[in-house]
This record gives sequence, C-alpha cells and structure tokens, in this order.
Amino acid sequence: MDLGGGRRGVDMGPSAIRIGGLHEKLGDLGIDVEDSGNIEVRIAEEFHYGEKHEMYVEEISQVCTRLAHRVHQSLEDGRFPVVLGGDHSVAAGSVAGVASFFKKRGQKIGLIWIDAHTDFNVPETSPSGNVHGMPLAAILGLGPQQLASIEGFSPKIEVGNAVVVGARSIDDGEKKNIQKTGLRVITMKELDIRGLPAVMEEAIALASDGTTGFVCTFDLDVVDPRFAPGVGTPVFGGITYRESHLAMEMIYDSGQMVALELVEVNPVLDEENSTGLLAVELICSALGKKIL
Repeated sequence: MDLGGGRRGVDMGPSAIRIGGLHEKLGDLGIDVEDSGNIEVRIAEEFHYGEKHEMYVEEISQVCTRLAHRVHQSLEDGRFPVVLGGDHSVAAGSVAGVASFFKKRGQKIGLIWIDAHTDFNVPETSPSGNVHGMPLAAILGLGPQQLASIEGFSPKIEVGNAVVVGARSIDDGEKKNIQKTGLRVITMKELDIRGLPAVMEEAIALASDGTTGFVCTFDLDVVDPRFAPGVGTPVFGGITYRESHLAMEMIYDSGQMVALELVEVNPVLDEENSTGLLAVELICSALGKKIL
C-alpha cells in the first residue's frame, strides 16, 4: 500500500523484499515459512482521496482491517506474523490484529516503534494529511477514528508500554501530542549519547513491562540514507548498518517479540534493491540469524 504517503512506489516494497530472497534465507535458518500473499489494496487512481487532512483514510482503514484479521488468524494458527510494507499506515492493522488476539486471552502487549519519525500526528495536526504520519496516534487511541477503532477497541496498547527509537524528524503537532500523552521517544541525540545497546535495553524493558510480549515495527527510514536509500522520506543522520542489525539481534535475544513488521521500502527510489536486501537481512537478524 502507498496510499498513506506522499510519494508513490512503496506499494512495491513487499515484492522487493521477496525478490531479495526472504523466503529462502528464513528457510536456511530452519524456519517454516508460509507466504500468505498480499492484502488487497486499490490504487489511488481508482478513487478520490477524500478529506485533505486525512487522505485516503477510508480505504486505508479497510485495508488495515483486512490486515488485522489476517494477522489475528496467523496467531490463532500458531504462526509468528511478519508483515511487509508498504507505507507505515499498515501498522494500525498489524498491531490491531496482535492486540486483539492477546486481548481475548486477557493479556496485553507492548510496542517498539523504530523510525526516523514518530508518526504521532492526528488529522488536526498533520501538515500534509498523509496518513502514514498517523498510525502510532491511532494505535494509542488519539485518532484518526477510523484507524483507532479497528477491531472494536482503543487504545490497542497502553502508552507506558510503547516506545519510539531513533526519531530525528518530529512535527510541532506531534511534539504537543508526545508531551500530552507522555509517550517515550528516544531521539537520535539520546541514542548518540547513550549508545544503541542501552537504548534498546530500555525499549525492551518498557515494552515488556507487564505485557505478554511486544510488536516491533521497523521503518527503513530510521537507517541513514547512505545504507537505505530506497525510502519515501529520507532523513540524514540515521542509525548505521550495524546499529540496525544490533537492534534486531537484541530484540531476538530478548525472547519477547510476538510479531514483526518492516515498512517503507520504496524500490522506485532504491539503488539495485539495496534497501530491499537490507530489509531481508534485518528480518533474519530479528528471527535468529547470528554471526557465530
């Protein structure tokens, strides 16, 4: 899906990741892989964008609802869901599906959001109206309402169990929402000062506190564009190639991850599928691949 962003092409991200050999490389790790295919999404040319402050939100909410059902069913079947994006608005569906599964069992989950952006706008604060800047706000119950209400309950995750890692581009409206809610946001400045290991230890602890585990959603634009050029909203000064792998390795070592999502790979803007290949490598690290 690329309906949530301002630049086209990210809808081809899942194909780029598959072409990068994800199925085969996970198989090499001894993982039994089942590719359930793409969620049906209409392209932008088929319909009007709707309201400028929340463009395509109706179609996005329908797609995310279908995705939530698919994720929920995979957990019912005893599988571990790995969601490939697409723009980051898909997270509203991914997290809803996981949260719904555990809610029915009287359990709650946490969330580690690794991203150059906090995606914490609501329609009233968004400078662009692009919904890929709103999914975390929806997950935590702020809005937009169509996304926040998926699976019939809100919020999906308590704000104290959610943490953003690697943010370096935050809108003024998002800053106000962060201050109002108390969302833990670990910026690149703090990451630089403390180092990635300490930051990830805190993130894992927050997302695991009183939960049955956490979802990790990883936006490739958190990585410096030198290593991940194929993203729609590149921001220089991101984490390095090795830091991105270390984050995934630490998440795997925690044993607390219950679902994984990789988003915002844009082959149109990529160089020889280098970002798609990095996404494959990061998924493998998150699911147990080690140097030794």
